[in-house]
Amino acid sequence: MHTTFGRFRPVSIVVAGLLSLSAGVQAQNFPITPGQQATAAQVARTGIPLADLMPNAPDSYTVRSGDTLWAISGLFLKSPWRWPELWGMNLEDIRNPHRIYPGQQLFLDKRDGRATLRTRQAGSDGASMGTVRVSPRTRYESLADASIPTLAPQDIEPFLAEPLIVDALTFSQAPRIVATQEGRVLLSRGDRAYALGGYAGGDGPGQPLSDRKGEPLDYRVFRNATPLKDPTTQEILGYEAHYVGKAELVRGESSVQNPDKDGKLQTERVPATIDIVAAKEEMRVGDRLMAEPPRELRSYVPRAPSTPMAGQIVSVYGNAVAWASENQIVVINRGSRDGLERGHVMAILKDGERLRDKTDSARPDIKLPNERNGLLMVFRTFDRLSYALILRATDGIKVGDRFTNPD
Repeated sequence: MHTTFGRFRPVSIVVAGLLSLSAGVQAQNFPITPGQQATAAQVARTGIPLADLMPNAPDSYTVRSGDTLWAISGLFLKSPWRWPELWGMNLEDIRNPHRIYPGQQLFLDKRDGRATLRTRQAGSDGASMGTVRVSPRTRYESLADASIPTLAPQDIEPFLAEPLIVDALTFSQAPRIVATQEGRVLLSRGDRAYALGGYAGGDGPGQPLSDRKGEPLDYRVFRNATPLKDPTTQEILGYEAHYVGKAELVRGESSVQNPDKDGKLQTERVPATIDIVAAKEEMRVGDRLMAEPPRELRSYVPRAPSTPMAGQIVSVYGNAVAWASENQIVVINRGSRDGLERGHVMAILKDGERLRDKTDSARPDIKLPNERNGLLMVFRTFDRLSYALILRATDGIKVGDRFTNPD
């Protein structure tokens, strides 16, 4: 089997956030945790048991453009999230697992019931190479990010901008679209509309939309927030706002004074002016505005949680979607306050069927064991909820299905 990780220009393994940056941005050095370092060092000394390898693990592999670390790990290991072991198998040549490149070649070396992964074939060290004649040459190198990402970027990137989990108060006090030009009912890209952040009545204080220096000018537009309930307790854990598009603030809110019929001056509010710059769905009066958050550089290193973790799937992302499969997004009822972090991988469990034992004259009810049904990886966390990507699925996945540590 032949796999390439590379001695080429170092580039960080990142998904989604980094890919949206323009070419020429230098890759970051993402940290390696002490636990990952210790695991890799141990494997570098001893290798891994052959039983942990995939039965059809290749003898060599060359990393190609378009590969992902998850897919490469899956070629060699039964548990792809155990990336420190893949890294440790070749620790001398891959000192930073966030820097792996197309063109690198890996060789699987099996000895004494253990396996190691090297960038050179066993027995090639020290071989006579004869005389090698070299001459000066020019080396051209693209400044664009050419690293191998952890996962396919298209699987996650859209969901970093779209879904948003908020509390009811925050959403109710968010700026909202109050009017359109020429009485239009629906808005799309290129249309102009008007929005207010403050409230004149008792609906809440709110903050007026301002175009002063330092205030946000770019906003995401969301439809009414849907409550997300724990499948077992029915407690509301948060609200998912439905993303419909983006808007740019052209002019902030203001006020004018005009005389009424009795000649007294009355203060009238003038809504802010916004332009719709992107539309996933048509927008309308009443939709809410949330300031565009700063873009982050995110790395996703699949790994098992270091502590026991268990919970349930709360919802499947998408309109009227009841079942989920591979590469779909789900919301789970655990978040940052539970110790969940982006990159954590969990096993999905299918609830065992409940039926009547017809082989017993008493006909007692029995429940079949829960069966493993796939894997998911957390890529965005909130306080009590998280978004996760389904990496593998044996059968359909639905709300209420459970998850737990993968090992």
